[in-house]
Amino acid sequence: MSSKIRTAQICSVLLFPMIMSPAVAETLWSKNSLSYLKNTSDFEVLTNDSINVFTLEHTSGHNWGDVFMFMDRIDAKADKQNPEHKETYGEVSARLSLDYALGIKLPIPALSDTFVASMWEHSTVSESDFSQGFDNYLLGFGTSWQVPGFNFFNANVYASNNELVDNDVQLTVAWGYPIEFGNHKFMFDGYFDWASAADDHAADFHFNPQFRVDVGNYFGNPNTIDVGIEYSYWRNKFGIEGLDNESVVSLMVKLYL
Repeated sequence: MSSKIRTAQICSVLLFPMIMSPAVAETLWSKNSLSYLKNTSDFEVLTNDSINVFTLEHTSGHNWGDVFMFMDRIDAKADKQNPEHKETYGEVSARLSLDYALGIKLPIPALSDTFVASMWEHSTVSESDFSQGFDNYLLGFGTSWQVPGFNFFNANVYASNNELVDNDVQLTVAWGYPIEFGNHKFMFDGYFDWASAADDHAADFHFNPQFRVDVGNYFGNPNTIDVGIEYSYWRNKFGIEGLDNESVVSLMVKLYL
């Protein structure tokens, strides 16, 4: 499949809610947040000692499907081994419910819905000696599951159209598991990505969970500010075979807008 056809397919899914009549499309819920992360040790590839990441995030559920998007602004300070690095990276993911669009409902008790799943990955880098910016387009099949105790549990399989490396296949699983007792509210959420190998890159696996406490709840303002940690385990980061496995904890603060 040519990149132009693949791009057109992705855009048609991403733009689906925009071309629908407002009387038909309905937003069921929506959340926005701003997060700050600070690493406690060195990452792989980008190995600066001090890295600050600001993340603007949106997620929403609709009668026609769901949307998840985020934008990272990465600011890595110069040190003795590395120059300063600045990068903007973002993803836009939209899923069209097959139950809503075509009336397809698979008879699997725990399966709540199936989707046409799409994603756009974009990176802009300020210096040419580190890497290049890129646009990747992904299209595939998504599912949402009803798992006891979980707020959500989603799994998507994509065929990726990559700008800088050979195309591959990606599996993404995302979850959210709330924990509450007494006046304490915690959230354990995150995702893992697995991408297949191709001629010019190895298969890679990225496990990226967060564990946060709802600090606002202690002051009578729940769902306003979280504090916690994010963990990144990445094998063959960016498909580069032979790297040490990344294992980094970052401290984080998350504000809900």
